[in-house]
Amino acid sequence: MSAADEGRQWPDEVSVDNARTTLLQLLARAGIPSDDAGQLIGLLEAGALALAHEELSGDRSAPGDKGEAYESGWLDGARALLEELGAVTERTLVQVVGADGPQGQAGERPRAGRVEVERARVAVTPLYLSFTAVSELDPEVTDEVLAAVLGTMSLRQRAGYAGRLTEFAAAHRARLELLFAAYGPGSAITVHGRYLLLHSATSIAVLERLLAAPQELREAWDAAALPPAWLDGLTNAWNTPA
Repeated sequence: MSAADEGRQWPDEVSVDNARTTLLQLLARAGIPSDDAGQLIGLLEAGALALAHEELSGDRSAPGDKGEAYESGWLDGARALLEELGAVTERTLVQVVGADGPQGQAGERPRAGRVEVERARVAVTPLYLSFTAVSELDPEVTDEVLAAVLGTMSLRQRAGYAGRLTEFAAAHRARLELLFAAYGPGSAITVHGRYLLLHSATSIAVLERLLAAPQELREAWDAAALPPAWLDGLTNAWNTPA
C-alpha cells in the first residue's frame, strides 16, 4: 500500500453497513417498508458500480513509457479488474432484482409495488413537462396506469426504466412535441374523452410501451380494467400524421 493510499480515509465495510442501516431506519420512520427501502438502496449501490464500470471501460493506456511488455501486462491487469468489477455489479443487481432470464425472478412480471410506481412517476414527470405545461387534470388512476405499464416489464427491466424513458423521449422528441401541441394541455382537444391520457404525465410511459411491447401492454391494461378508449385514443393520436 502506497503512502497516498494510507492517507485516504475511505469508508470501510463496517462504516458502509452503518450508513445503510441508518438510512433504512430513517426511511422506516418515514413510513417506507424495509423491503422497499432495501431495494432502493440496492439499486443505488448497483448503479454506482455500473457507472464506475462504464467510466473505466473507455480506451486506456499504461502510465509512462516502460516498454511493450510492461504495457501489455498493465492492460491485462486492468482488463481483469474491470471484468471483476462487472461481476460484482451483476451480483449486486441480482441481490436486488434476482437473476435475469425466464426462470429467474427478474424474468417474471409481478405486480408493481408502490415504490416502483413512485420511481416511474419521478422518471416520467420531468420528461412530460419538457413537452407541455402542467394540466389541470390529475387523474386518480395515475398509479393504476403506471402499474399497468410496469406490469409489462421484468424486474430487471424496471431497474433501468428511467434510462429507457429518457432514450425514448430523446429519440422521438420532434414527434412528441407535435403530439402534445395537437392533443395536450393548451390544445383545442377537450381534456375529457379518448385523449385524456395526453393531459397526464403517464402518456410518455404508455407511448413507450405501445412501441416496445404493445401486446403485453394491452394484456396489462385489460387486467387492470382501465378504459380501452384511453389507450385507443393515444394510439390513434400517435399514428395520425400531424
